Amino acid sequence: MSVIQKQLYGLDDQHLVDCLGHQLEEHTAAAFLTMQQAALLDGIDLQICSGFRHFERQMRIWNAKASGERAVLNRQSKAITIDNLSSDELIETILIWSAIPGMSRHHWGTDIDVFDGNKINKQDLQLISQEYEQDGPCFELSQWLNCNAEKHGFYRPFQQGLSGVSPEAWHLSYFPVAEHLMNAYDVSHVCDILNASSVCLKSAIVAQIDTLVAEYVYRVAPVPKC
Repeated sequence: MSVIQKQLYGLDDQHLVDCLGHQLEEHTAAAFLTMQQAALLDGIDLQICSGFRHFERQMRIWNAKASGERAVLNRQSKAITIDNLSSDELIETILIWSAIPGMSRHHWGTDIDVFDGNKINKQDLQLISQEYEQDGPCFELSQWLNCNAEKHGFYRPFQQGLSGVSPEAWHLSYFPVAEHLMNAYDVSHVCDILNASSVCLKSAIVAQIDTLVAEYVYRVAPVPKC
């Protein structure tokens, strides 16, 4: 597997640079810093709470949810009991808010989760929809991004009715680079990686890998035409 292919699945971080304590792809980092300064002029403290995520880290998140060590949330961001769910039901439920390792855009270094540091502390942030809706601490940020993100090369890939992943107002993707990476994504490679891993529920995942990749990797909101 080439270096570029490893980068697609979160297995390599040599192409990344530091950006305010987070690892990002170099063009993404430069574009974010420019956007951050523009937001500051409008009174918004645009901050990153998550950038690049290694395969191993995504696996820890996934496995903790699959094993019941970490809360699994429904579409209303409420914790649910998973004891009586089948493997396929559990996969579907975890996927509401968490990606299967190897299928996260956070592996690419082009995608970030953001918040308004003027309105909420990182340690208090839950990354739930209510925080970015009216009366939420990041509502003004969300409105600002609606008007300004595309000017800096960012957009929201996860939007209502346009993506397999649930809408995430906090998730931005640097589309000039991310689009090329998604075009290079290969189902057979991620299948091999999962088979060689310790990912929970991997047999059930691999059994439906084509469907899962089509829905949760390829089905995203269209990239803006700039």
